[in-house]
Amino acid sequence: MTASTPASAGHAQQQNRRLSLRDHRGFRVYWLGEATSRVGSSLYAVALPVIAAVELDATPGQVSTLASAVLAPVFVLALPAGVLGDRYSKRDLMMGTDLLAAAVVATVPVCWATGMLSMPVLYVVGLLLGTLAVLHQAAAIAIVPELVEPALLHRANSRVMAVFAMAGSAGTFGGTAAVSLLGATRCLLLDSASYLVSAWWASQIPPTPVRRPNGPPPRLLGAIREGVAHVMRDRIQRPLVLMTTLHAYAEGIAVTYFAYYLLTELGFSGTGLGLVMGAVGTGTLVGALAATRLERRAGPGTVLLVGFAAYPLCGLPLVLAPSGSGSTLWLIILAAASALQATAATAAGSTQRTLRQRTRPPDIQSRVQQTSVWLVAGARLLAALSAGAIAHAAGLRAALVTGITLLIAPVVLLWASPVRRLASMPTTTWLAQEATVFDSTAGPAAVSGLTASPYRPAEPPSKENS
Repeated sequence: MTASTPASAGHAQQQNRRLSLRDHRGFRVYWLGEATSRVGSSLYAVALPVIAAVELDATPGQVSTLASAVLAPVFVLALPAGVLGDRYSKRDLMMGTDLLAAAVVATVPVCWATGMLSMPVLYVVGLLLGTLAVLHQAAAIAIVPELVEPALLHRANSRVMAVFAMAGSAGTFGGTAAVSLLGATRCLLLDSASYLVSAWWASQIPPTPVRRPNGPPPRLLGAIREGVAHVMRDRIQRPLVLMTTLHAYAEGIAVTYFAYYLLTELGFSGTGLGLVMGAVGTGTLVGALAATRLERRAGPGTVLLVGFAAYPLCGLPLVLAPSGSGSTLWLIILAAASALQATAATAAGSTQRTLRQRTRPPDIQSRVQQTSVWLVAGARLLAALSAGAIAHAAGLRAALVTGITLLIAPVVLLWASPVRRLASMPTTTWLAQEATVFDSTAGPAAVSGLTASPYRPAEPPSKENS
């Protein structure tokens, strides 16, 4: 038997230690900040429909316009945001957008207090928040592979979704109570405060390398084209992006009037809406906790197929509920269906995100991600407009039925793609190289020798400039 040397023993101990996310401080403070922001956003999601539908007597057309105002910046700015996410500090982008979002949200209660609150004000707020959200998410999603090593990536994504689900449920249930006690507009001050706390947590993330080109960086359009081309060429990325785009369009039609439909057509109160949305948070938590185990046992292809197939099935109770059926029984049915739908969707979503992150090079991580975001945003924007046209022509229920029926299309696409046959997460050469130089205490070390990439890591900012 060969005796192990101290160096090899130390390497083995280091490998064992890396199996836990607890040693990744950057990841811990990351999800604490994002979870805090999610609490506030969930409160905002409860308060905004009440403000629009109850306090401002919004029409279905105005609700559709408000949804479009939030989604339009994502479509316009998603691709440029990906370039920014690859060229500049993701941590700094997260901090800056959180601070600006805090100021934007605070304008709603200020306008209400001064008697100036109106639907146009909500349109502007939605437009600005949508702009900040796309810039924030370009950094916040792409930074996860920089904070954990590849072997822990799916576990990290599942942990993020689990924490977000708990934060979302807390924000939804707490927001429901706060709306009843304080009023919908005053509650947005709590959302504004959550952005400030999130910005502080983001400031605690250790600096990570920014990959910059050896020569002059490509111009904006060239950099965008590089990310889009990678998606269109890759046999895994392409079907996943097309599938999520189709799903986003169908889901967008179904959810545009979800809250409005519950409050007006079915006759539920704001409390009932909050309980249904809270059930979604609970289902999201269950799906996030189970995602890694399901993927290991059944394979990513099966998890994706079952998750996306369950989505339209769980939407049926919403369209089968009779008008004015704001009863306890229907509330339980809709809450249970929403929780089950969220469970399946989250398990599939976590698997899909990890699969895409593991199959794209780190130097174009944000751009590839934002290519998908851009297509999904365009689909959702078109869906909001389509939902408005369908509701105007045939009613709210027709819009819901159309959206739920179209949710079958991405399932068919997934069935015909090679993704369905994946029995395990794929690996790539650059992924293995990344794993050999990862420093879990402070984030990824500078990576050199990536022959497939023309980019080199730049020195992280100094501690004094952090």
